[in-house]
Amino acid sequence: MPFRRGRGPGFIVSRTSSRRAPIRRAGPDVGRRSYREGMIDRRRIARYRTHVQQLDRERGDLGDTSVLDLGAQETGPDGALWALAIRGVEAAKAGADPAVERELVWLWTLRGAPHCYRRSDLPQVAAAVAPWSDADAAKRIFDAAKPLKAAGIPILEALDAVAARMRAIVTEPMAKGEVSGRLHEVMPEPYQRFCRPCDTVHLYEQPFRLAAVRAGLELEPRTSPPVLRPVPGLSPAETFEDRLDPVRAYLHLCGPATVKEVAEYLDTPVKELKAHWPGDAIEVATEAGARWILAGDEAALRGADAAGTRLLGPYDLFLQARDRAVLVEDPERRKRLWPVLGRPGAVLVDGDIAALWRPRKSGKRFTVAVEPWRPLAAAERKAVEAEAERLAAFRGVALTGLDFAG
Repeated sequence: MPFRRGRGPGFIVSRTSSRRAPIRRAGPDVGRRSYREGMIDRRRIARYRTHVQQLDRERGDLGDTSVLDLGAQETGPDGALWALAIRGVEAAKAGADPAVERELVWLWTLRGAPHCYRRSDLPQVAAAVAPWSDADAAKRIFDAAKPLKAAGIPILEALDAVAARMRAIVTEPMAKGEVSGRLHEVMPEPYQRFCRPCDTVHLYEQPFRLAAVRAGLELEPRTSPPVLRPVPGLSPAETFEDRLDPVRAYLHLCGPATVKEVAEYLDTPVKELKAHWPGDAIEVATEAGARWILAGDEAALRGADAAGTRLLGPYDLFLQARDRAVLVEDPERRKRLWPVLGRPGAVLVDGDIAALWRPRKSGKRFTVAVEPWRPLAAAERKAVEAEAERLAAFRGVALTGLDFAG
């Protein structure tokens, strides 16, 4: 049966009811300067995000960990589970406790990247991350849309066609390469491309990834190359809670933000996003200009404070916000934190990025190299050392060194 999002354009889902509620379309109002009083500086924004993303708490559990609403990205050894560990989820380790792992699910979702969610939310997540329309889906699959359009194949129908084949092929855990090879044999030409790195013809990457959830497939954790497996009985929910709406979740966790930044995070056209903009989003004045946040979060934003030290993984949600200049003012430092290849992690001190860090492993030696961006007080260095010890324990090794540059 074709997979369709659990809501139509122009509606949001009420947190307390499955009934659909009309939303205010943002198009005519986006960009209008209806600021509430009081300019908000970049440090206040960073502290708000630190607090709302729970980077200042010591203890928590999966049920109340907010980043799991938007999804914790699983990229590199210090991915989703490390993101949970630094938010106080004690059972999160590189080799996860099986009991914890059973409560989580890994999926290809936003931007085609692997993300971790609560398994109990899976039917709602499957609905929440689905494209709104053909135009939205076309943006999300990039260059794969061109041959499909040329062949007269609607993009959502194409994703459903790939999903149907994947569902028939993957009846037990199967490596991505094998799934790709089997799909190559059964999918027509508009779905495929010649891949220079692989020196072969196979499906375009983004339709492959975005069709997986539609096919009822999850990713086996800690597999590289990825292994897909079926989720028995998965059917997308008809509705989903507000907290799982990616637009609302981004504004809550990474706000205040511009419409363009939210669209970039979701890989959706601005026009599509405006048609699904939350009716309770308000515009606020910041050092970076007009930005939007949910009305219910305004007081927390204006009064935000944060304390504590964390070693953020390279793809932690805090570093995934699209307004990098708000997080790091210096353009040269932004290049060092977000290079094209080989991203470092960031040392977050009281809501401010104070240093970069990289892990170094050689044989039985595991060290953490730190590049401070400002002088670190003795107490701050001690806090960084404690977090490095936490990272080593997460990886199941002993910390043998902590190297501060300069």
